[in-house]
Amino acid sequence: MGTIEGHLLAAAFFLFYALYYSVLVSLALLRGQRVLKPPLPPREKQGHRLWQRVPLEGMVKVVITLTGILTEFFYPPGINRMKMVDWEDPQRPFMFTDAWHHITMYLFFMLSGVVDIVSQLCLAQQSRKLERAAEAMAFYVLVLLMIAHLENKSTLEIRVHVLFLVPTFLVALVLNIEVWVPDQPPLWVLKTWMGMVLSTWMLQLSVVMYSPPSGQPWKADNPKDMTFLSIFFCWHLGLGAALLAAIYGLCSLWHHHCSSRTATLDPSYQPCPTESNGGELDKLRAEAML
Repeated sequence: MGTIEGHLLAAAFFLFYALYYSVLVSLALLRGQRVLKPPLPPREKQGHRLWQRVPLEGMVKVVITLTGILTEFFYPPGINRMKMVDWEDPQRPFMFTDAWHHITMYLFFMLSGVVDIVSQLCLAQQSRKLERAAEAMAFYVLVLLMIAHLENKSTLEIRVHVLFLVPTFLVALVLNIEVWVPDQPPLWVLKTWMGMVLSTWMLQLSVVMYSPPSGQPWKADNPKDMTFLSIFFCWHLGLGAALLAAIYGLCSLWHHHCSSRTATLDPSYQPCPTESNGGELDKLRAEAML
């Protein structure tokens, strides 16, 4: 992830994750669900074909994180960072510290995907608590690694990574709480909002550090540049809220459209008679009195 491509891959992963949960949260709120994702039925009541039971979310986590790990090891082509210790040096120094930071992060998110797959595919009954705990652990590991990542960095890199830690820690904290209290819609919204901020800020981080639009690098010794980093982060808070509201609005339109269409097509729906002299109305009143 020491390149713009690596940061963009991670940002795309988190953005996909945030957009996916934005849709889930929006539909859950519109439908009045008590849980964000309804539990799967027991294995004997699921489809017999394996591809019908494979959890898509877990598979996406595994595929994207595996791509990130391979990128850290072998990108650009011709590079091999699998070597952790330089055995040729008498001091035996560690090598590729930043790459191993990123690989460890990817490994824990891959573990979260594997837990999703095992919980939904192999266990007799799906364990939502186990899935949330694994996901929370992945974000806590990300926070810990980002803190260690700040060592021996420039002031600019420290500032952008500290701002990145704020939404990351909040997502980890909410996931931790959801292990025991999963049915709280405000927590769903907070987690999704912070996930959106986390992903868009990582995109901003890539631009600031590797490809500034002005063509001039950001300067850590320039107070104005450092001030605008905090300003931009506040804008990302607003951008995340706006994206979440827009997705909720689109889901609301889709939900109401589908609801009205279902009501129109449902043959069992009959309008209640309202005429005072209707025989059906008198019959209903008599039944109600009984």
